[in-house]
Formats: sequence, C-alpha cells, structure tokens
Amino acid sequence: MTENNFIDDLFHAKSTAPVHFGDKSMAEKFIDDLFSLLFIRDDARYNTKDKLESHYQTLQLSFAGLIRNLIDAQDIESYVQQFFRYLPSIRDVLVADAEATLQFDPAASSADEVILAYPGFYATAVYRLSHHLFLMGVKTLPRILSEYAHSKTGIDIHPGAVIGNPFIIDHGTGIVIGETAEIGNNVKIYQGVTLGALNVEKSAASQKRHPTVKNNVIIYSGATILGGGTVVGEGSIIGGNVWLTYSVPAHSVVYRNSEIKVRDNNPLPEGLNFVI
Repeated sequence: MTENNFIDDLFHAKSTAPVHFGDKSMAEKFIDDLFSLLFIRDDARYNTKDKLESHYQTLQLSFAGLIRNLIDAQDIESYVQQFFRYLPSIRDVLVADAEATLQFDPAASSADEVILAYPGFYATAVYRLSHHLFLMGVKTLPRILSEYAHSKTGIDIHPGAVIGNPFIIDHGTGIVIGETAEIGNNVKIYQGVTLGALNVEKSAASQKRHPTVKNNVIIYSGATILGGGTVVGEGSIIGGNVWLTYSVPAHSVVYRNSEIKVRDNNPLPEGLNFVI
C-alpha cells in the first residue's frame, strides 16, 4: 500500500472513539485554568472583579464546548450551571484538604505551599472536580482530566472513587486508587499505595472491585490493598509494603516483618549477592 492510499484509508476510516471529543489540550487547559481560578490570586486575570468575572464566564464557555458532544445538546446550559454552582463547595473541601496536609506534614510551611507545590493536592483537586462530573453523568471528560493529573503527578485516581474529607496524600508518586474504592474522612496515604482489584475480568465491571478504607486510616508507602470485599477498619495503620487481600478490624496495625541478620565473614545468601 502506498503512503497516499494509507492516508486515504485513514481519512475514510470509522473513528475508534465513541464520540467526537475534540482537542484534549482544551480539556487540560480548562482544568489548569479552573485550578488557577480557585486558588491563585496573583494572576493578572484576577486583579479586578471585572476581570475575574470575565474569566469565570470564559471558563463556562470553555466547559460548554468540552461537553457539547458528550451530553444531549439541549442540556448543555443546565450542566454548565450545575457544575459551576458546586464550585464553592468543592473549593471548601479542597481548602480543608490543604489545611489538614499542613497540620500533618512537618515539611509544609503553609497551606499556600501545599496548594501551589504539592502534587498530591493537585491530583486531589482534579479528582474532586472530575468526580463531580462523573456523578453528573458526563462521559469521557472526567477520565481525560484524571489521566492528565496522572501524567503530571504520577498519581492515578479514578473519578468514580469516593473519597472523604480531609484527604491527605504525602509525596504521592505511584498511588493508584481504583474506580469503586471508598475512602473515609481523615485518611492519609503515602507514595506507591495501590487500592486495586482482585478480579480484573470485564464481566466484573459492574461489581465493587476495590477496597473500602474507613475513617482515620494511615496507609504507608508501597502497601497494596486489593478486593471489593476488603475493608480497612477505622483508625487502622497499614505499614509499608504490606500486601492485603482481606479485611482488618478497626484500630488494627498491619505490618510486614523484617528479618535482621548481622553480616559476618560468610558469603552473602544467593538472593542478596547481586550487583547494581
């Protein structure tokens, strides 16, 4: 096949996408502009009330354009109004997330630092905004936004997950939170944590596949918690590198034993005798 024939075939081929979404970069710009509107006040776009209102209206128009092919065209205005009506309450929840992170993390010097510099906060913000879109029944866009946050932060939170407030992510790289995960209030999660599924078959798509984490739980780095029936009881601590596929009661401490051996003149065990 010649190059011209290949291009011709591509042009006439049926799209693999269920809908025409448009430019993904528009969605990425929208979520960054929305984050900026909610939290950043030193931008020239916001230094007068008139400019702020104008930018707010521009974001509404951008949002309408993004969802135009994702919902019934007659409902666009109501969807725009519903989403933007909830922005104040979403912002209040996110401010509580930032304040809780400040209180918990000795390395944080201010809530502004958390908001501007912490990837975990950015990922949580995009999650809370995309989760609301998910609840509204908007297709495709919530996943595009969550995957954009994933690409920027290394934190993968499905917009269908249910996460309480406050929610604290420390460091964050490598965190995965699945679609049907449920997380309570005042939960702290470190880098490399997975809240995943035991059964990844397509036939289980409508089932609860991911764990439930109750209030006041801390999950340390590298822990993997799997299964829709797995419940981490309130006030529990899950240690680093724990592999958990069963429920634990409230106020449990789950950790992985570490065996300590003092080196002597004997050769190292084969499993430890490696070169990096």
